[in-house]
Amino acid sequence: MNAGLTSFVLSPGKWVERTDAIGIIVKGGRYGGTYAHKDIAFEFCSAISPVFKRYLIKEFQRLKESEQKQLGWNIRRNLTKINYRIHTDVIKKNLIPPELTKHQINLVYASEADLLNMALFSKTAK
Repeated sequence: MNAGLTSFVLSPGKWVERTDAIGIIVKGGRYGGTYAHKDIAFEFCSAISPVFKRYLIKEFQRLKESEQKQLGWNIRRNLTKINYRIHTDVIKKNLIPPELTKHQINLVYASEADLLNMALFSKTAK
């Protein structure tokens, strides 16, 4: 009822008491303070400081880009390596007739490998 008044103040202690909030701990006295789960703390800081919120967003984006640079290539490479054996076995079983020469068989494998490269890397081996 008082929330719309300019004199309204809701302390963290009152908030925890009235809402049975979890993730926030309020301790009084010497060495006391208000402690919150990091997600709650980030949200609180974001709400009171647009500069902090922007910093947090930019830092998250930088970390994700860095992670992508480290993992992106390896994940795709490992996926291709794992699927290569399955892919070649399927080609041998279903796409290669017995009357083809060794050279023709290699061409079938190469064209199928290019198809796999296009699906994963958006480019062929060339």
